Amino acid sequence: MSSQTRGRRPGAPDTRAEILASARSLFAARGLGSTSMRAIAADAGVDPALVHHYFNSKHDLFVAALELPVDPRVALAPVLEGGLEGAGERLLRVFLSVWDDEHARPALLGLVRGVFEPEGRLLLRDGLLGVVLGPLGPALGLDEPQRRVALVASQMIGLVMLRYVLEVEPLATMDGESVVATYGPTLQRYLAEPLPPPVT
Repeated sequence: MSSQTRGRRPGAPDTRAEILASARSLFAARGLGSTSMRAIAADAGVDPALVHHYFNSKHDLFVAALELPVDPRVALAPVLEGGLEGAGERLLRVFLSVWDDEHARPALLGLVRGVFEPEGRLLLRDGLLGVVLGPLGPALGLDEPQRRVALVASQMIGLVMLRYVLEVEPLATMDGESVVATYGPTLQRYLAEPLPPPVT
């Protein structure tokens, strides 16, 4: 009998990287919701158990595939623990602390600039709305969570584009406290105050 193992590869030093490469490709093509751990395993040519060995859940794998400098679920924990009151300001402070970090910013800019590429749109959408801001809804007990989170995202993306990508003044060099004072009340309104009824 041949000593060569048939079938899917066992774990190897490069297996995790190959799983991540397959995950990134499939998430970009199909989105988070339409990509299964089994599909990623098949694309990487490994047993599904190996995917679960390296990554506890699909969300863990997705965060790793984004190659973010911080785990957003950890970074946002203080925002969620504080409850709805003041959540907009806390969210903005966490957001600025990450984006103003010169070591973290290059990876974040790479992700944002990927939105202009077809394969990057689903990664950014599902990353921002699904993994980063999505947990705000249930954790803060929001009514109309999808609508409110989308409104918050519109402000956050606009701030990223003008402050960090396009570097438009005065936003590009505005101090953090001024940014919080300017944007915080708007984020809080989107999270907590009554929204106009949708037009039917």
